[in-house]
Amino acid sequence: MSAQTRFELYYWPSIQGRGEFVRLAFEDAGVRYLDVARLPRAKGGGEAAILKVLRGKPSARLPFAPPILKVGRLLIAQTANILQYLAPRLGLIGDTEAERFFAQQLQLTIADCVAEVHDTHHPVASSLRYQDQRREARRRSAHFITERMPKFLSYFEHLLGQPKKGRRHLVGSAFSYVDLSMYQLLSGLAYAFPRAFGRQATSIPGLLALRDAVANRPRIAAYLNSPRRIPFNEDGIFRHYPELDHGA
Repeated sequence: MSAQTRFELYYWPSIQGRGEFVRLAFEDAGVRYLDVARLPRAKGGGEAAILKVLRGKPSARLPFAPPILKVGRLLIAQTANILQYLAPRLGLIGDTEAERFFAQQLQLTIADCVAEVHDTHHPVASSLRYQDQRREARRRSAHFITERMPKFLSYFEHLLGQPKKGRRHLVGSAFSYVDLSMYQLLSGLAYAFPRAFGRQATSIPGLLALRDAVANRPRIAAYLNSPRRIPFNEDGIFRHYPELDHGA
């Protein structure tokens, strides 16, 4: 990767969302990137910058939705796809083919869980307000909390094994972008469902140790304490509605 490589990230400027998984990779690697939509509109930023990319020439390889990474003329969309491109360039994955495919497998599984989290508050349609689907959201979130979240977390915990005897990382023996993404997933679940996630804590000691280790990495710690880290809020994927945190 050339020191002159220009990375441009296009994502909604007021939420973490799926773009945060990409931001964490850049921040941990200490690589400069331009979060384009967070620039003033007068300087080519704002949501208009994203819409301009989405409405490009019909003959172009247009993305469907953000996050979008622009590197020169190259446009890459989908979080897992972007991370698969970035990881070897940022030193966030090993060199073996087996490790790279397994990392992508885990990242796609994380994406599946993130999609199910989104559907806890928008189970009918993304175009409807949460207030217009609250009854369905309560039913969907109950299913997610009692069945799906434990299933996802137990799978990832099983990969790590016992925290004192098992692995410290999800892919091989070295830190990877999947560890960063797991940090974001766990943090989001803890924000959205503090009571329900808290009940899972005793069954996922390995994942919690991994989460804390990621948070203490120097560049990540600096990022989390900086204004660049957008707080979780009720416009993003991970939303805290107390009535959906069953048992609260």
